[in-house]
Amino acid sequence: MPFVKVVKDRAYFKRYQVKYRRRREGKTDYYARKRLIVQAKNKYNSPKYRLVVRFTNADIICQIIYAKIQGDVVMCSAYAHELPKYGVQVGLTNWAAAYCTGLLLARRVLAKLGLDTKYEGVTEVDGTVSITEENEEGPRPFKVFLDVGLKRTTTGARVFGAMKGASDGGLFVPHNEKRFPGYDSESKSLDSEVLRDYIFGQHVSSYMTALEEEDEEKYKRQFGQYIAKGIAADDIEEIYTQAHAKIRADPTFVPTKKNVPAPGTKSKYIKQTPLTLKERQNKVKQKKLNFMRQHGLLDE
Repeated sequence: MPFVKVVKDRAYFKRYQVKYRRRREGKTDYYARKRLIVQAKNKYNSPKYRLVVRFTNADIICQIIYAKIQGDVVMCSAYAHELPKYGVQVGLTNWAAAYCTGLLLARRVLAKLGLDTKYEGVTEVDGTVSITEENEEGPRPFKVFLDVGLKRTTTGARVFGAMKGASDGGLFVPHNEKRFPGYDSESKSLDSEVLRDYIFGQHVSSYMTALEEEDEEKYKRQFGQYIAKGIAADDIEEIYTQAHAKIRADPTFVPTKKNVPAPGTKSKYIKQTPLTLKERQNKVKQKKLNFMRQHGLLDE
């Protein structure tokens, strides 16, 4: 048997250093994060702004974030659960909804910075790739870098839908067409019609039509929310077209009303006061007595 050298000896464990907590939990790619937040040495206190896109099972989160020594600071945010306000009632996590969420974030942050009138972005969406250019009369465009987190950057991924929406909304997001749906790696060209169909939800519309013809039972099960809202396959493009116009008209955030009880009224949630030691001991004693009475073990 060949000799095997022991590598993990005492010296190894004495010098062992655990990785960061979020790296151990598989939540943060610090190799990518370092390159996204590092600032230029000759630009004092000039942070790099990140377009952070995250997906949950029922929502899309888009945020503009910059890093400080104390931690990350959220400058502006937009969520897919705000889209029903703009007419998108269902399908809040698909590619078209990601585009709408990115567009909402872009218009909201530009309105906050006073740049919404100087950088309107792409008002007529045709599926072509265009990067926001500097306005000769006004200030430079607001520059952000896409932060995908641990999401796989495959061609056609939804994170690029949010990025496309933010870019069309007037933000300067450095990118190219290689990861948009409709890009052909062999010919190295983008089919703008395919990208436009994704922006307006036509991939969902065509699947609805095909599924309804092939398997009506599966169609009713998979698109039950669309049927309940009375949305047909032909209505989807109009829904997203109106949503884009409404987002541009009014991107402001309106907080939801919380059901807080009025002053002087009792809340339906009553906090129970903890029992004292004597009360707990008496409670145990009464349980024992009841058990003994039920089984005839207590001499009356």
